[in-house]
Amino acid sequence: MAPKQRHSTFRPCIDLHEGQVKQIVGGTLSDSNEERLKTNFVATQPPEYFARKYRDNGLEGGHVIKLGPQNEEAARRALAEWRDHLQIGGGITADNAKEWLDAGASKIIVTSYLFPSGNFDLERLQTISSLVGKDKLVVDVRNVVYFIRCRRRGDKWFVAMNKWQDITTMEVNKENLDMLTQYCNEFLVHAADVEGLCQGIDEKLVKKLGEWVTIPTTYAGGAKSISDLETVNKLSGGRVDLTYGSSLDIFGGAVSFDELVKISNQ
Repeated sequence: MAPKQRHSTFRPCIDLHEGQVKQIVGGTLSDSNEERLKTNFVATQPPEYFARKYRDNGLEGGHVIKLGPQNEEAARRALAEWRDHLQIGGGITADNAKEWLDAGASKIIVTSYLFPSGNFDLERLQTISSLVGKDKLVVDVRNVVYFIRCRRRGDKWFVAMNKWQDITTMEVNKENLDMLTQYCNEFLVHAADVEGLCQGIDEKLVKKLGEWVTIPTTYAGGAKSISDLETVNKLSGGRVDLTYGSSLDIFGGAVSFDELVKISNQ
């Protein structure tokens, strides 16, 4: 009997800005010009409320992202609510990675630390991977998750850092993803050009990720309807999961969280 083909699933998020859970249009976050910031939603509930909601619904693989300063305490409260089940990103370095794992993170997510002066530093990736273990690291592009915040330039995508403000020299392609896979066990890919806009996912990027990736990968950016989950599943062959943010009703949007959970768990 052939093994059942994997299906894309819903991955939740908790984005923190100035200690509050918020949904922000990705490309508007700036250190130098606060007036550019566009916020879709500010929660009245604390971050641990959302962590508890994800726990009660069995939603594994969610991420907590610290967008700038004043988020340390809020992040720790969220992680404590569901220890060893939520990933943490934002300001993660070799100096504090183990501290966040001790605080209850299942994995740590890195991006900007790997790009001093905007150029990829393989030695830094090797160092943090050795420190926490490949299975704990997510690269944003995740313990290691690699967190890839990318911005589109023509028909190519490049890693962006420092709250999406600075575009690095690293192209998001199969060759580079294969290289990163040696040091992390998950990718988190934020399509910064469409994040927070609720105007649709970057289908070309999702399709390419489905062709390129060989480890668990989550895409975030632009999801606006429940049907987007099936679209991601078809485009990626079930290899890429999907994060919903501003479009969810728990974040002020129209997509039913409960319905999405039900469909994702089928």
